[in-house]
Amino acid sequence: MTDSSVSSVSSESEGSAVSGEGRTVFLLAHTGRPAAIRSAELVVKGLLRCGLGVRVFAHEAVDLPLPSEVELVTESSPGVLDGCELLIVLGGDGTLLRGAEFARASGVPMLGVNLGRVGFLAEAERDDLDRVVDRVVTRAYEVEERMTLDVIVRTNGDVVHRDWALNEAAVQKVSPERMLEVVLEIDGRPVSGFGCDGIVCATPTGSTAYAFSAGGPVVWPEVEALLMVPISAHALFAKPLVTSPTSVLAVEVQTGTPHGVLWCDGRRMLELPAGARVEVRRGAVPVRLARLHHASFTDRLVAKFALPVSGWRGAPH
Repeated sequence: MTDSSVSSVSSESEGSAVSGEGRTVFLLAHTGRPAAIRSAELVVKGLLRCGLGVRVFAHEAVDLPLPSEVELVTESSPGVLDGCELLIVLGGDGTLLRGAEFARASGVPMLGVNLGRVGFLAEAERDDLDRVVDRVVTRAYEVEERMTLDVIVRTNGDVVHRDWALNEAAVQKVSPERMLEVVLEIDGRPVSGFGCDGIVCATPTGSTAYAFSAGGPVVWPEVEALLMVPISAHALFAKPLVTSPTSVLAVEVQTGTPHGVLWCDGRRMLELPAGARVEVRRGAVPVRLARLHHASFTDRLVAKFALPVSGWRGAPH
């Protein structure tokens, strides 16, 4: 399967007869947002009304007006998504990336509803909640796989940390007054060394996130590739690089430079001492995303960034 390989779960005509009996959906919401609380209430009531079971984290249920039949679990419970056919996430990009952690660990597809700003990982907006419930109940959605990154940190040649990312693994400076001195390597060969604010190693999914803000290219999700994007580099050759999906990218923090930090998806942080080496390769485990729309990524890009396309006439027929 490619990074965005799609498998159809059900057609709408077939799904209309699908029963909700014995089916369970997990709901993850950013309960700090009033919009998420209202949205969660609507989604839960809609799913329960159609006979589907709903499971949520107990600590989130405290802030949600949920019926008694909703199943509560603790986040530390093993297999919190066992038996669930879908993970619905209500929130912004941070909440969606938190949901991706559970989706990757369980293999359960994630369906994101954007309550934030851009929300490239989301499949629906808050105005689509009725449609989301209907598509889930009738299983009228498709599932695609997105490439992830496996990340290894070495010091003195020894592996000291392992992590993963859906969007990016970013090596960054800590001290605002001094640059981070690094050497970049691809497939065991050095490329260039310079001082910078950091380096972003990203997937195509992450090309519209941090890598985009750092000046990297937008890469369509179905393209199999890895990205390496310098942040504010003090060098003549410090361009974004797009490599093979089988490549191994490495960032070596030079000795004598201030220590840096590694951020994976902006959620998990590790301090990097001078001399540390960060290796990034294609992840062994993808994240599965549920899709409701057949819109092309081009249309999604235009909509999310509100790109000006007035005057477009299209190809002649």
